[in-house]
Amino acid sequence: MELDMVVEIPQGSQNKYEMDHSVGRIRLDRHLFTSTQYPADYGYFPGTLAEDGDPLDAMVPLERRSFPGCVVRVRPVAVFWMRDEGGPDAKVLCMPAGDPRLEHVRDLRDIPELQINQIKHFFDIYKRLEPGKSSEVRGWQDRAAAEATVLDAQRRAAENPDRPVVWPGSPGHVPPPAVPR
Repeated sequence: MELDMVVEIPQGSQNKYEMDHSVGRIRLDRHLFTSTQYPADYGYFPGTLAEDGDPLDAMVPLERRSFPGCVVRVRPVAVFWMRDEGGPDAKVLCMPAGDPRLEHVRDLRDIPELQINQIKHFFDIYKRLEPGKSSEVRGWQDRAAAEATVLDAQRRAAENPDRPVVWPGSPGHVPPPAVPR
């Protein structure tokens, strides 16, 4: 399985950016209260709807970090589950499609244990100092579970057309009406 991921937050950032789907722009949501940094480029899959009502979260380690709004072709290899104040929250770990340096990483068992633990640690503590926010680590599942999670989120989006989760310019996007000057 290959699909596009939209990067919202580059690896190493302490800023939490989020796509504002109503206007098709990336907004600064907040600066992380902890001193931790995102362990991979982080964003979402367009055309998906996760259990928390947002597009399905995705992350991809790249040789060099990208930038907010960058579209990256990826392959899901694992899914990390946590729970936050919004309920169950899946994060699909991907590898860049076509990158010969990471072609051998096909499933959870192929990812170095240190990298798995760094991602887990990040999501365990990244909200810890924020009032009213919480995160509870649930664990990892393999590529088959990651692909099933993506397919479920695509199905959920198709069944809820009133909840558009598409990137401007992509199929199905309806631009907002022009504002008179």
